Parts: sequence; C-alpha cells; structure tokens
Amino acid sequence: MILVTGGTGLVGAHLLLQLAENEVGIRAIYRNKKSIEKTKSLFYLYQKEALFSKIDWVEADIIDIPSLEIAFQNIAYVYHCAALISYDPNDEDQLRKTNIEGTANIVNLCLDFKVKKLCHVSSIAALGDLKPHEKQITEETEWNPEAAHSDYAISKYGAEMEIWRGQQEGLQVVIVNPGVIFGTGFWEQGSGVFFTSVKKGFPFYTKGSTGYVGVTDVVKIMIELLKSDINGERFSLIAENLTFKEAIYTIAEKLKAKKPKTEAKPWMLAIAWRLDWFLATFFRTKRQLSKYSVNAILSDDSISNDKIKNALNFEFQSIDSVVQEVVDYQQK
Repeated sequence: MILVTGGTGLVGAHLLLQLAENEVGIRAIYRNKKSIEKTKSLFYLYQKEALFSKIDWVEADIIDIPSLEIAFQNIAYVYHCAALISYDPNDEDQLRKTNIEGTANIVNLCLDFKVKKLCHVSSIAALGDLKPHEKQITEETEWNPEAAHSDYAISKYGAEMEIWRGQQEGLQVVIVNPGVIFGTGFWEQGSGVFFTSVKKGFPFYTKGSTGYVGVTDVVKIMIELLKSDINGERFSLIAENLTFKEAIYTIAEKLKAKKPKTEAKPWMLAIAWRLDWFLATFFRTKRQLSKYSVNAILSDDSISNDKIKNALNFEFQSIDSVVQEVVDYQQK
C-alpha cells in the first residue's frame, strides 16, 4: 500500500489523482475533514470523481506519532508531501516543528515499518548558495550556513538532513526540489495566489528570477523516481528559469488581465518590509513581507534541471502551456 502525506495540498492532491488512475491500495492522511474537500474538488474538476473512493483516508498529523502509527499499517511506499510554507518570521517554531520534526517522524516510522522507499518533496529553497565564481545552482551546490536564509529554507534543509539520516540507517530515499509550482485548483493558497492576485490587478513586478514547474510534471517525476532503482539522490525540478516580471506577464496575458507597469525597486521593498514589520509588531497584523521574502524576489538565481532530465530522459512542459492549462480550468 502507498501512503501520501500532504494529500490535501497542491502536490499531494495531484499525486493522489495520478495514483488513483493507475494504482490500488492508496492511503492519505488528513488533519480535518474539511481539508479533504479541496482534494475532492480537484477530482471533480478533472471529472474523475469516481476515482476518489479509491483513497483510504486516515486522520493523522505528522507531528502526532500515535496517529501516524495507525496510518503506517501495511504501508510499503511513502510520498512525503506535507509541509508548512511560510515566510513569516513569527512562524519559525511551527516551521521547524512541522518540517523538521514532522519529517523525522516520517523517517522513523518508515524504518520501523520496513517501508521499501520514501520520496520526499523538498524545495529549491533548500538548495545550496552560489559562490562568486559559480553561475548556476545544481543539486551539488554547497549549502552555506553563514548565508542569509529564511526560516522556511532552513526548515526544509533540516528536513532533508532527516531524510539522509534515514538513508544512512538503511531506508531507500529520493528527494525532489521543485521550484515555484503552478497547477490547477487551490486558487487561494501557495502559487495559486499568483493567479488570483494578477487577476485582481497586481501592481508591481521585480526583475528577480527563480525556477518554475508544472505540478503535473512534479507528480510524474515523483512516481517514476519511486518506481526506479534510483536511491540516495535529490533532483531539482525546474521547467524554466523566469524573472518575476516574465511570470506575472505570462499569467496576465492568459487571464487577459492588466499587466503591472511599475517595477518594485530594492529601496521600495526595503521600506515595504520594514513597514510590514512595524504593522505586525504594533498592530498584530499578519506578516505579508519579510527581509527574506524580499531577498527571494530580488535574487537572480538560475537553477539547473540537467540531472533529472538525464536520469529519466524527461522533458518538461513549458510554463506558458502550464499557465494556459491552469487558467482554462480556473475559468470553468
């Protein structure tokens, strides 16, 4: 039987959709019944609602070991997609607890229940830091603990350390490090906010860049990697490196929405994150911008996808077509 954590998130839900088409014996964990409806809605969106009943849902939390022990009964393979994504410095403790401690629990139970293989969904945020003479980030780029990293990045890097510990103790593992993931459904969270924000009229852009990938490609690669003989490797999943301006303009074109005309300069963003901190500190508002998130949208990192393309002979779907697909489903 296959276990999927994070089955009510973007990657986990799309993974369950693909698995339900081709596999038997699928289990997914959830924290509350309301969250399952998001995954169920995705099955309906793709007109595959009949497949939803193939999933055995178990109430559990990755930081609650007793509930996880129940979920792990008769499990042979695990996809660990569950994680907390936040760039709010106030969420540091919860990020570490969910992403590091939660992953440690998954690894320990995989070892205890003799799971055959674990596929862990990490992030490009956990990749290394370029040295002055380096131009492109790869899976081998060294992590610099002295460099400035967001709490989210640190938590995902810590989660990977737990995965490698599991490998050292005999567990077969693979890690995927996706970039910004675009996919249908989940319009109000994660990368879905890109689309809803642009549709409303996003006012600014930056010339910083990062890697983007379609969720369908991420899921296909995860399934192939778990079935393969590949062990103890991690792979950057990037279809294209784009500037934020290019990404926002592509979405705006597909949505027939207004394109932003104002570049958010570094000095403007420096003022903005400090103002955001002030409001959060004295008026208890939720942080929307931090020093680290500003650094992320201003960075011009380029990330290589050569390793996964060579390992699986894989060709990624273009971001233009991914965005068109997302918009088509959003407008249904």
